[in-house]
Amino acid sequence: MSHIVASSVLSDEGVMALLSAAIGEAAAMGQPQCIVIVDASGVTLTSFRMRGSRFLSLKSALAKARTAASIGAPSHSVPEHAKLLLAAATQGEATGLRGGLPIRIAGTLVGGIGVGSGSGEQDEAVALVALKAIGADLD
Repeated sequence: MSHIVASSVLSDEGVMALLSAAIGEAAAMGQPQCIVIVDASGVTLTSFRMRGSRFLSLKSALAKARTAASIGAPSHSVPEHAKLLLAAATQGEATGLRGGLPIRIAGTLVGGIGVGSGSGEQDEAVALVALKAIGADLD
């Protein structure tokens, strides 16, 4: 039928596996993190703040996850000249900060993960471990 489109979505178990892997990696590196996972339309599926992480990092983690899901690319791939404009135009709902990665399974975008409270490199490393935990595409 031409009025419907088949889609793939993250299962609850998939969301929990992403979250568990991210928490485990953040704990292993000794950097408490805020972790947010969204579906492909940017709706929050889970949000978690590890004890000791900065509470305002929940906002940046959400913006990173939504940006990655929206553009289908890492949040830091937003061109430098557009980063401030993007943040202003979306009232902080999107960002060019490092730490947001799209979640793709077999080429299909199913969401985004955003991590915040460490350095950009730490945030992205935690997100990458989470993607590996569910067998998500890494390119």
